[in-house]
Amino acid sequence: MKTIYKKLFILILLLPFSILAQSTLGGTVLDKLSGQPIPGVNVNIEGNKSGVSTDFDGKYQLSNVKKGDKIVFSYIGYANVTAIFTDQKTLNVSLVEDANQLNEVVVQVGYGTVKKKDATGAVTVLSTKDFNKGANVTAENLLNGRVAGVTVNTSGAPGSGSQIRIRGGSSLFASNDPLIVIDGLPIENNSDKNFGSTSILASINPSTIESMTVLKDASATAIYGSRASNGVIIITTKKGGKTLAVDYNFQYGSGNLVKTIDVFDANSFKAIIAQRRPDDVPKLGNVNTNWQKEIYRRTDYVDNNISLRGNLFNIIPSRITVGNTYQEGLRLTNVFNRNTVGLALNPSFLEDHLKIKLNANYSNENNRFADGVEGSALRFDPTQPVYKSGSIYGGFFEYYNNANGKLISQTPRNPVAQLLQTFDEGKNNRFFGNLELDYKFHFLPALRAVVNAGFDQADGERAKTASAFAASSGTNNDIPFGTNEFSRSVRKNKLLDAYLTYNTSFDKLVFDITAGYSYQKWDSFNFITGNTNDPNLPTGITGFPQKTIDFDRVNVGFFGRTNLNFNDKYLLTLSFRRDGSSRFDKDNRWANFPATAFAWKIKDDLLPNSTAVSDLKIRLGYGITGQQEIGNNNDYLQQYNVGSGSSQYYFGTVALPIAVSARQSSNLKWEETTTYNAGIDFGLYDNRITGSVEVFYKDSKDLLADVATADGSNFSNRSWQNIGSFTTKGIEFSVSTDVIKTKDLNWNLNFNVTAFERKITELSSDFIRVGENLAGTGTQGQVHQVGYAPNSFLLYKQLYDNTGKPIENGYADLNNDNVINSSDKYIYKNPDPKATFGLASTLNYKNLDFSFNFRASVGNRVFNAVNASRAQYNLLTTGGTVGNIPTSVLETGFNTTSNVVLSDLFVENASFLRLDNITLGYTFPKWLEGKASLRLFAGVQNVFVISDYSGLDPEIANNGIDNTIYPRQRSILGGVNVKF
Repeated sequence: MKTIYKKLFILILLLPFSILAQSTLGGTVLDKLSGQPIPGVNVNIEGNKSGVSTDFDGKYQLSNVKKGDKIVFSYIGYANVTAIFTDQKTLNVSLVEDANQLNEVVVQVGYGTVKKKDATGAVTVLSTKDFNKGANVTAENLLNGRVAGVTVNTSGAPGSGSQIRIRGGSSLFASNDPLIVIDGLPIENNSDKNFGSTSILASINPSTIESMTVLKDASATAIYGSRASNGVIIITTKKGGKTLAVDYNFQYGSGNLVKTIDVFDANSFKAIIAQRRPDDVPKLGNVNTNWQKEIYRRTDYVDNNISLRGNLFNIIPSRITVGNTYQEGLRLTNVFNRNTVGLALNPSFLEDHLKIKLNANYSNENNRFADGVEGSALRFDPTQPVYKSGSIYGGFFEYYNNANGKLISQTPRNPVAQLLQTFDEGKNNRFFGNLELDYKFHFLPALRAVVNAGFDQADGERAKTASAFAASSGTNNDIPFGTNEFSRSVRKNKLLDAYLTYNTSFDKLVFDITAGYSYQKWDSFNFITGNTNDPNLPTGITGFPQKTIDFDRVNVGFFGRTNLNFNDKYLLTLSFRRDGSSRFDKDNRWANFPATAFAWKIKDDLLPNSTAVSDLKIRLGYGITGQQEIGNNNDYLQQYNVGSGSSQYYFGTVALPIAVSARQSSNLKWEETTTYNAGIDFGLYDNRITGSVEVFYKDSKDLLADVATADGSNFSNRSWQNIGSFTTKGIEFSVSTDVIKTKDLNWNLNFNVTAFERKITELSSDFIRVGENLAGTGTQGQVHQVGYAPNSFLLYKQLYDNTGKPIENGYADLNNDNVINSSDKYIYKNPDPKATFGLASTLNYKNLDFSFNFRASVGNRVFNAVNASRAQYNLLTTGGTVGNIPTSVLETGFNTTSNVVLSDLFVENASFLRLDNITLGYTFPKWLEGKASLRLFAGVQNVFVISDYSGLDPEIANNGIDNTIYPRQRSILGGVNVKF
C-alpha cells in the first residue's frame, strides 16, 4: 500500500511538468500548385519571436512546441498558413501563391538582386515550378516558349546545343548568342573548339538549376558591358539544406521518327527510270529499301538523378547531386552519355556577417557522333539492298568494280554502312564552379564586400576511325585507305569579381550603391593529327600534326550601379561599365557602357479606387551594350604564319618554309548596340491576372564583319572590319492568370507573344551575299542589303504558265533589259517570323497534375533547298549510277537543277503550331507511412506540329535554309520522383 501511495505522490508531482512538456515538430512545406518543396519558408510559433526556416527540400524542425500552439508558415509570394499543434510529430503544409505578394519575390540581376516589384528593366525569372516538363537534356530547353522575346531552336541530335535568340540578336557576322552566367561565372559559347562535347550547356545537369533569369533590355544587361548586346541568361543552381533529405528522379523515354522526305519508292523509281532513262534500267536492283528509315532507329532515353542535402558538421548546409543522362539519337550510332556531380556548400559565420557560397560541378561527356548521311539516304537507289553477300566492303552494298575492288566514281556511298563503319567518339571532362565570399561589415552592416572567384576548364578529345573496308572513308585513286583522326583541346576560363554594396535609407528614400572590378581570362590549346591513313597527308612543320596555343584573351571591367526608391513609388536605376578587351588595339581597347531606367508605380496616383486594377507600373529604359565575339583574339597585331608546302624557298636542294604575313585588322573597334525600352507591368483583380507589355528599339552600330578588302590593302582578300549598322524594333506581351483557384483545383495559364522587325540601315558596300551554296559555286541565295532584314532571300522571280505550273528557267526580267541574269534577282521575304507565341498550362486537382506547352511562329519563311537542289529529273543519274529524287518533281516537272535552284518558288511559308510536351502526373504525398512522397508521371515530347511547310520540319535554325536536317524525334515518356 505504501508503494502505491508513493507512486501516486510522484505522479501528482510530475503532472504539471507533463502538462508543460514541450515537443519537436517536423515536416515539409510544398507548393500547392506544383508539389515542389519551398526553401526559406518561415516557420514560427505565434507570439514567439524565435523560429526556423525550411531548408532547400522544404523541410523544417521546430523545437519547444507546446500543445495548442499556433504554427505560422509564411513566405514571400504565398498566403500564410496557420496550424494548431496537437502533439503530432509531423505537420506537412502546402502553400498557395498569393498574387498580391508575388511582387516581393527577389530576382537575380547582374552583381546583385532586386525585388520584382522594384525592377526597372525588362527582366523575366523562371523557377523550378515554371520550367518545361519532359526530356530536357540541356538547360536552355527548360525555358523554351516560356519567355516573351526568347526563342530556342534545338536540333534532333542527342544533347545538341541550341540556337538561343533574345529579341532577334544584335549582330550580322559576330555572335548573336546571349551571355550565359552560371552562379556569377560568365561562360563562353565555343562548342566548335571544345572537342568531344555536343554543346556548351550540355555539361550542366538541368536538375541542379534553381532558377533562370533573362535580362532583355540594355538597362538590365549593360552592367555586363562588352558581352551583353544579345541579352543575358543568369542560371542559379540549387543550394544546400540544413536537414537531411534525399531526392531521386528517374525518367525513361522511347523515341521514334515522325516524318521523312517523300522520294520515290522502288516500284515508282523503276517506272520513272524506264520512262526517262531506259538505258539505265540494267543498273536497278530488285528490292524495296526505304533508305531514310534504314538510317534511323527507335531510341532510348534514360535520366537518373539523386540529390542528397543536409547540414555537414551541423554548420555547413550542403548539397551533392549525382546524375546520369543517356540519350540515343535517331541516327543508328548516335549516342549522348553524360555523368555529372554537383556540390554546393553555403555556410554562414560570424552571426551571418560572413556568407560563403561554394559551387563545384564536374561533368563527363561520352559521345558517339554520327555523320549527316541524310543527303545520301535521299539519293540512294531504293532498289538496292543495305547488305550484299560477298561484298568486300564489310558485307554492305557499295558501287565498286568486282575485278579490282575499286569504287565506281560519281556514285553515292551506302549511308547505313557509313554510320555503322565509322567510329566517331568523343569525350569531354569539364570542371566549373565558383567561390563567393559575402561579408557584412560589423561596424557598418549596411556595407557589404563581395568577392567571387570562378573557374571553368574543359578537356576534350575526339577520335574518328574507319577501316579501309569502309567505302565512305578517305580514298586514293578510288581505293579507300580508311580514317584515323585524333584531336584534343583544353579550354580554361578564370574569373575574379570584387565589389562593394551599400544599402541605406533616408526617410522616404531607399537606395543602394554597387561598385566593383571584374577580371576574366581565357586560354586554350588544340592538337589535331589529321587523317594519318592518308598517304598524301602533309607533314612536317607546315603540315600535321598541328598544335595551336591561342593567344590569351583578357577582359577587364570597372562597373557601378545605384538603385533609388522614393516613397516606394518612383524608382531610378543608373549603371555604368567601362570594359577593356585584348581583342582590340590600344586606341580602341576601352569602351563605356552606360544605362539608366525609370519606373513609376502609378496605380495609387491614377486609379486609387479601382478594384479591377490592383497593380500598375510604367518603365522606361536606355542603355548601350557591346559586342566583341569575332572568333579571332589578336587580329590587330601584325602576325606571321609559317607557309605551306607550296610556300617554300630552295637553298640548294633543301626546301625551307617561309614566314607569310597574316591579315591584319588594326582599326577594329567595339560593335555597340543602343537600346530603348518602354514597358507596363499590370495586375488585375487582386493580381489574379498579371502581365506586362514591352516595346523596344535597338540600334547596332560599327557592325563587326569578316568581309572582302580592297586589293593591295591587306595581306589577305578578307579581314574583320566595322561595316555598318542595323535596327530592331518590336513589341512583347505576356500574361499569367489563375483561371481557377480553389482549395482542390488550380488552373494556371501563361501566354506570351513577340513581334519584331530587323532592318539593315548601313553597309560598307551595296550588299553582301551570305549563306551556303545551294548547288555548286555561285548559288548563294541570301543577302545582307540596306533597307532589308538580315539574311533576306535573293532569288529570281518565278513565272508560271496558264495552268499555274512553274516554267523551267522562266524568270521575270525585272530590269527590262531583255536579258535574264543576276541583275534580275530581287529580295523576296526573309526567315524572320512576324510573331512568335508561347502558351503553358498547368492544372492541379488534389494530387493530380496535368500540363502542356504550345509554341507557334507566324510569317517565318524557309527556303526548301532539299527540293531546290534535288527535285529535278537530271539528278536521276549521279554520273556513275542512278539516283533517287524527291517526288515533288512531279508537281514542277523541272529537268535541270542549275535552271531552277535560285527560284523564289522554293521559299515556303513555314508558320507552325507545335505542342512541345504534355505531361500527366499523380503524387502520393504520404508514401511509405509518411516517410516519403512519390510522384508518377507519363507524357509525350514533340507531340505534333501543324504547318503547311512541305519539308521535314518548319523550325529551321540555319538562317532559314533547309538543306536536310537532323529530324526531331517524338518520345513517349514515363518516370518517378521520390522525396525522402
